[in-house]
Amino acid sequence: MNYGQIFEADIANGIGCRTSLFVSGCRHHCKGCFNQDTWNFNYGQLFTEETADLIIKSLKPDHINGLTILGGEPMEPENQPEILKLLRRVREEVPEKTIWIYSGYTFDELSGIHNKRCYVESTEKINITPQILRLTDILVDGEFEIDKKDITLLFRGSSNQRVIDVQKSLRAGEVILSKYNSKM
Repeated sequence: MNYGQIFEADIANGIGCRTSLFVSGCRHHCKGCFNQDTWNFNYGQLFTEETADLIIKSLKPDHINGLTILGGEPMEPENQPEILKLLRRVREEVPEKTIWIYSGYTFDELSGIHNKRCYVESTEKINITPQILRLTDILVDGEFEIDKKDITLLFRGSSNQRVIDVQKSLRAGEVILSKYNSKM
């Protein structure tokens, strides 16, 4: 997986002060996308163990609320194995921090019972999308739609996008919107 940039004091992509990882690679190609450079899977730098170490270190100060992963598209099959490894480390090493993911895929697409989006090859195929969701607090879902752009929305660019409480949604078996799914 490649990444375009890391912000260690981001206040725009989630609650509080956060570390944000902008991954590379996206097949959505939304009209009006603010980060078109990251559509290319080869854009930026290779995500390494040292990159993960840097992110974990950046999350340790008390004033950092958590990690946000966006892009590009974190939930592209090519990106999911590294995302899963990073989220596991976050939960193990800084479990009090929240995890937000921005995805052009909807919660319904990502959590569907017949979801075949991403598999890890081993002795058997294991779908890792549900594992990523189980480690995620908030999902901002849906493609950016320029005709639904609304600058008064918190943490999203267009009105079709939703700010979802992932853990409540997984327990309920349906989308439960976060308290952050509102306007300014």
